[in-house]
Amino acid sequence: MLELNLPNKITLFRIFLVPLIIVFLISPSLWSCVVAAMIFGLAAFTDWLDGHLARVTDQVTLLGKLLDPIADKLLIVAALVPLVELGRVSAWVVVMIIGREFAVSGLRMIASAQGIHIAAGATGKYKMVAEVTAILFLILDFNVVFHWAGQIGITVAVVLAMVSAVDYFVQFWKKLDPALLERA
Repeated sequence: MLELNLPNKITLFRIFLVPLIIVFLISPSLWSCVVAAMIFGLAAFTDWLDGHLARVTDQVTLLGKLLDPIADKLLIVAALVPLVELGRVSAWVVVMIIGREFAVSGLRMIASAQGIHIAAGATGKYKMVAEVTAILFLILDFNVVFHWAGQIGITVAVVLAMVSAVDYFVQFWKKLDPALLERA
């Protein structure tokens, strides 16, 4: 039987917050967007918290390694897609971010199948911080300062997303056994 430790429960909590973010985000009032931003901020905080607790209490599990990136992707995508509908972010930006997530996840699965571990780099962590910050400003896009902070933030996030994707691919190619390419 699978037992959930505290870090994994926190990750699941983040996943359960996602529908609430969407409900409040698509509601047409300023206050509902403020609530959506608070829930999103809480969910983003749990991303740091579950990882921190897992490391300091030595409770890193396979389940956590699988759930955490899924929860992160759900959080970001679930916030960005409604923001396209609300006209606060361009669809092509969201496609770039989501496409990067698919590409990196696919690459990591291929690497894992070959026994290659590709750790998350600093650029990927900065990307996540930029995404979270930008999304918070985009959710609260009710004045010119928040609007421009959100637009600049999401631009930085896209650049970091592309740089970190290149970093993953470089790490993969450096670790890949040339013999595997010959068999392909």
